[in-house]
Amino acid sequence: MNIYSFSGPSGTGKSSFALELAHQLEVDAIIDDGLFIMNGCRKAGTSAKFEKSAFKAVKRAIFSDDAHVEEVRVALQEVQPEKLMIIGTSDRMTIRIAERLGVGEIEHFYHIDEYRTSKQMKMAKFIRKTEGKHIMPVPFVEVQQNFFKRLVMKGFEIFSTKKEKIGETTIVQPDFHEDLLVYKTKDFTQCIRQVCEDSPYIMDVTKLQFTLYPLPIAKLVLVYSSNETERMDEKLYMLQQQINQAFDEQFEIEFDTIDLQVEHLASQKKPLKIKKQAAVVEH
Repeated sequence: MNIYSFSGPSGTGKSSFALELAHQLEVDAIIDDGLFIMNGCRKAGTSAKFEKSAFKAVKRAIFSDDAHVEEVRVALQEVQPEKLMIIGTSDRMTIRIAERLGVGEIEHFYHIDEYRTSKQMKMAKFIRKTEGKHIMPVPFVEVQQNFFKRLVMKGFEIFSTKKEKIGETTIVQPDFHEDLLVYKTKDFTQCIRQVCEDSPYIMDVTKLQFTLYPLPIAKLVLVYSSNETERMDEKLYMLQQQINQAFDEQFEIEFDTIDLQVEHLASQKKPLKIKKQAAVVEH
């Protein structure tokens, strides 16, 4: 059996991408969060997401329980997959799982940051912190509703580059998830407005459009200082960087694009009030 490791920090989108990566590598079996999954179906094990506390979830994911180990070992021996991918938060974790299951040494190591940008991983973490959503790389029918007190819903279908369906996911909200962070639309727009207010080059913002998902996008129409027209492009680029940095510091997410349009020039700064604002926060 060829053993593959796929790792990355918690909440960065590993389970969402696992089926696609497994398809690319022609891997038919996956170990994820305590589950043994074969061709999209649960064969053995219990998901760590079924646990009632974060501590127990970690213990489940690393196969600390001997009975859990034996159940998955037996299933692996019966099915005997040609290739097996072990998913974890680090190489150290996947190596430990491989040792516990007795499947041999890991021969290939892959990491989420090889396939996802920093922006995408931060947004995945943001969704985890604000919505508590966890992805399981199995179809909805494979997940037992009674394990959860809260959300269980169909995720999305995974397709290959040739438009072939290669799997499905399920979205769950485990009982052990910490309290969610709550942000309102105005929290995001006020962050943008404050950076503009602090800029000596921006006299006014006449329009602001903001969309949060799938990655943040902002479009601003500005009144620019008539006294600062030299190297305007550089100063506007600096403003984009400052807005993105402020977002990263406050919400730990980054913009996909920030579009700045100068409407006209003025010599005096006005109290910053958005005259027209369209802010959308939706999937």
